[in-house]
Amino acid sequence: MSVLPLVFTSGWASGINAYAVILLLGVFGATGLSDDVPESLQRPDVLIAAGVLFLCEAVADKIPYVDSVWDTVHTVIRPVSGAVVGALLAGQSGSLSDLAAGAIGGSTALASHTVKAGTRMAVNTSPEPMSNFVLSTAEDLGVGAIVTFAMFHPEAAAIIAAVLLVLGLILLFLLVRRIRRFLRRRAQRREERRLARAVPPP
Repeated sequence: MSVLPLVFTSGWASGINAYAVILLLGVFGATGLSDDVPESLQRPDVLIAAGVLFLCEAVADKIPYVDSVWDTVHTVIRPVSGAVVGALLAGQSGSLSDLAAGAIGGSTALASHTVKAGTRMAVNTSPEPMSNFVLSTAEDLGVGAIVTFAMFHPEAAAIIAAVLLVLGLILLFLLVRRIRRFLRRRAQRREERRLARAVPPP
């Protein structure tokens, strides 16, 4: 069976929470529940690092504005993680070239990361913090559920991930205006603070 559906799904999930994907895949492989996971993802040091970073993201991702800073830092990390995981999965199965799998995993991760980061910027325009907490928790649970589902039903999971990606891109398109207003207000506040520091009080 081609590993393409699993590569696509793991790429989509990596764009939302790369550490959760690595942790889940590693656990599935280490416990013998799946033979599709390469040994490099099952190593104890990899699992420990992924677990610690997952906990860090679980906290940072639920704090308004901190989540956007975290997303900015991970603009490179998540697509690279999706590409590496995809290439490793392809190397394990031998049914897809490493280069093609890396391109699919990385590009899918970049697209889902863009949706996540853009949606968070829109949510941060709201003054109350519960939206961030609820959305972050839903993302964590969704990634866990779909990656788990993909280990046993990869084709169905890939279809779900594709639908969620398309819906996310449509939502992001609709939120662009709100995000632009948010960025303009933030730039204005920075400029006002700069001017306040430059001009001494009378």
